[in-house]
Amino acid sequence: MSSPAVSDFRRTATAALLERVVSSTPVIDIHTHLYDPQMGGLLLWGIDDLLVYHYLAAEAFRHLDVPPEAFFALPKSEQADRIWHELFVAHSPVSEACRGVLTTLHRFGLDPHMRDLPAIRSWFAQWPIEAHVSRTLELANVERIYMTNSPFDPVERPFWQTGFLRDERFVAALRIDPLLVDWPNAALQLVSWGYEVGEGLSARTLSEVRRFLADWTEKLDARYLMVSLPPDFRFPAHTDTAQLLEHAVLPHCREHGLPFALMLGVRRGVNARLQLAGDGVGHSDLCSLVNLCDAFPDNKFAVTVLARENQHELCVIARKFRNLHVFGCWWFTNTPQLIEEITRMRLELLGLSFTPQHSDARVLEQIIYKFDHARRILVRVLADKYADLAVTGWEPTEAEIRRDVRSLLGGGFEQFCQH
Repeated sequence: MSSPAVSDFRRTATAALLERVVSSTPVIDIHTHLYDPQMGGLLLWGIDDLLVYHYLAAEAFRHLDVPPEAFFALPKSEQADRIWHELFVAHSPVSEACRGVLTTLHRFGLDPHMRDLPAIRSWFAQWPIEAHVSRTLELANVERIYMTNSPFDPVERPFWQTGFLRDERFVAALRIDPLLVDWPNAALQLVSWGYEVGEGLSARTLSEVRRFLADWTEKLDARYLMVSLPPDFRFPAHTDTAQLLEHAVLPHCREHGLPFALMLGVRRGVNARLQLAGDGVGHSDLCSLVNLCDAFPDNKFAVTVLARENQHELCVIARKFRNLHVFGCWWFTNTPQLIEEITRMRLELLGLSFTPQHSDARVLEQIIYKFDHARRILVRVLADKYADLAVTGWEPTEAEIRRDVRSLLGGGFEQFCQH
């Protein structure tokens, strides 16, 4: 048995090795709301977009003495001015969303301590977008970004219809929320695009829905399909959502060998006046997820839940179904305390067969702080776990640690998709 001094030395050495490995291992960011830089204004970037992001807007509305309608009618720069003043000048920026902005500015070599928002704007304005994208991915050490791509988005759709020279660092994921949560309107849209669907879910309609999914999977070269569902989602059920899922979406995924990603627990429009900042969270009934994994063993499901109260149950379900991959801590769970708690629990229940974090970024530079902060937590958690193993006499080699970290930083998800 090692002496305490030797044990402390080994733990310190392992922690130092982990810091080097985790910081140097490139991330595969498996879910974002970012866009290929060739898609023009769809890719949000720069200090104003960072400041008006809905995480910060929701926080700022706790201080702003202005109706939401009047605030959102302001130009983006004026919205950013007001949020900067309320959250960074009038109050200390202690929230995770504010800290994220400061981490990002610091990594770019800027000095936010000066409180000089015009100077920060000037710095961002000097960058050509292509160079800025490369610099941002380099600082975040992100090698590949999975986008969120919706053919129902009237601004995004034309880019895919006309085609463009793709940036190989940005890969597509086909998002189909309108199809599953608003079928009557989605059906009208499909008809206008030449698909022979009716309001009812006949065999012909379901076949045409599958044709639509096949067309857009090919057009995007989509790596998986995805949907965000509210807490009251149920399966099986005699609802449009459940029937489309069972008879169109899941057969399409099986045929094309694609995972289906579910993001569960968003309550839309809790305070609709706040727009994106007005969405909330609810406890999901994960029995529906059990039913899906059990009924369709040939489908792969990648799942993340928004409510803290669902995290433990999701881990237990994943232990029972190898066709389920758990990923990410997003939105209301994207706080250091919860990321650490959830990551520890997942390691203890699932070993290394999950993906601790994705950025969920809507603004390019957010990938810097999301992974800077997540990496620090991952180092702490893994150092503790490897120390627990050392007590038993099992000490991982550097090659084994590099393998483990690569898996957790996106490699395991891509392996799940391929097999």
